[in-house]
Amino acid sequence: MTRHSGRSLQHRREVGHLPELFSRCVRPCRPCKAPAYLDFFRVSHPLVAREDCEPPDPLNTLTDRLNTLLNSSGPGYTLPLCPSTQYFIQAPIAFFAPDQEISTVGYPSGGGRATLVVAGPVANGSGHTTAVDGTCQNCNGVKLRNIQINGTRDGASPTQGGANIEMGGGNSGQLIEYVHSFDPRSWSCLHIAEGPFTCNNVTVQHNDIGLCGSDVFQEWADGISVSCQNSWIHNNTVSSPTDGGIVLFGAPGTLVENNTIYVEANTLLGGINMVDYNPWKGNYTNTIVRNNRIAGGFATDSPSSVNDTRGTNNEDAIVKIGIAIGPRTWFGDQYGQNVSTSGTVYNNTLTGAFGYAIAITSAVNFTVENNTVIGNYTFIGARGPNCSTTEVTPGPAAFIIDPNTVRSSTVQSDFMNVSNGDGLTCILPPDGGDFWPFGGNPNPAPGEPGVPGAETPSPPSEAQSGGTGGLSGGAKAGIAIGVIFGVFGLALLAWWIRRNALKKADRRGSGYNPAAYTTQPMSQSQPLDSPPLSE
Repeated sequence: MTRHSGRSLQHRREVGHLPELFSRCVRPCRPCKAPAYLDFFRVSHPLVAREDCEPPDPLNTLTDRLNTLLNSSGPGYTLPLCPSTQYFIQAPIAFFAPDQEISTVGYPSGGGRATLVVAGPVANGSGHTTAVDGTCQNCNGVKLRNIQINGTRDGASPTQGGANIEMGGGNSGQLIEYVHSFDPRSWSCLHIAEGPFTCNNVTVQHNDIGLCGSDVFQEWADGISVSCQNSWIHNNTVSSPTDGGIVLFGAPGTLVENNTIYVEANTLLGGINMVDYNPWKGNYTNTIVRNNRIAGGFATDSPSSVNDTRGTNNEDAIVKIGIAIGPRTWFGDQYGQNVSTSGTVYNNTLTGAFGYAIAITSAVNFTVENNTVIGNYTFIGARGPNCSTTEVTPGPAAFIIDPNTVRSSTVQSDFMNVSNGDGLTCILPPDGGDFWPFGGNPNPAPGEPGVPGAETPSPPSEAQSGGTGGLSGGAKAGIAIGVIFGVFGLALLAWWIRRNALKKADRRGSGYNPAAYTTQPMSQSQPLDSPPLSE
């Protein structure tokens, strides 16, 4: 039997006067009747009996019901959504008070999470775009956990409006974790806004983000967009974004670490972007980007021989710039002499097909060190119609810097000087051809190396999540007994496997094809007509 706590019955607190919204079990609804054992709670508290989670039906009251529960239930209230259930909402679901939570009952992962489906009207390029809004004036400490957000763009052109998820604002201490946000109608899968520049200390962790947008010109969308200071963005997987994988709008004091960004069927403009002058006036003080993994496109066909190192990609997918620093890198001379200042980028790894691994322009007091290109990679690209007709666009290369616009910065020694680093996203991938490296796919074939960290984040343990869902007592007992009988027999085998695995790891290095490409040192980048750089 499942025990029901007093708090679990506060789901419909103070909303019993709205029978038109809560018609299933709200007085004076008949013949709906709660079990007799709930009489104690009915007498002790002005509450209405509820099921374990808020149902999606009736659909015509769904959006109002969810919002009424949040704005009538006070601080600390959890809105419980049903596992493996879709909620077709007509407007954003808005947090209302501190420490509220929206989550799936039992904190499941994968398809077991509830899905909020953006289903409101759209007309003439504007309409419903946001599923969850946590930017209210009193939304400190709110949590969005273990749910999915389907933005339902479905191949349409972008709709003007907010991101799938809008958090931050003038608040502190918010948490977004184990959330899958994808296919936004508008410009981002997840946006953490700065508010009146008082947003502080938002944690974004263990989320699986993407697909986001289309690589059709100006139909792009970000994966994670961060403008909140002192935030922590870590252990997220961002798959197939099209504008920026993780975009930092200044966000001073923010730490971005241990994230994986990769593309499969779409070209991505920038993996991690530190290019936006507004709204923080280019202030990246104490913003740190470290230990992240960015994977460009890989060949989608199979090698014809053991010596075959490159193939074609069905969608010509690349990452144009792995890490972009400075407004001129992205916007050309749009922001004049404005610069990005005082950020730190180190120990990041990149693999696959890129235009440029890291590009730096218009930056002051940046530190960029110990970033590496690993495994199989190529640098490919051609001049596109939006490239400057008067300036030379640098050819594809690993690490490039425009010394004319970068000052007082420390960069690793393998950066190449270029005479012009403006508007580098203008390049286009080759239209077919054997230019994409084999191996390293996020979803590898048997025996093919994968991209480290490209797996879907694991769900939290019951202790971490505070959830009461999970295995039954009998199942847990059975597992415990099996472990007791099996642990002694497995101990010796585990030791032997570990010893041999370590030996293999030493031979393999990072787990990629040992026939890795290496970039030859050059004094200047090659012109765009040159063959792709690899070895």
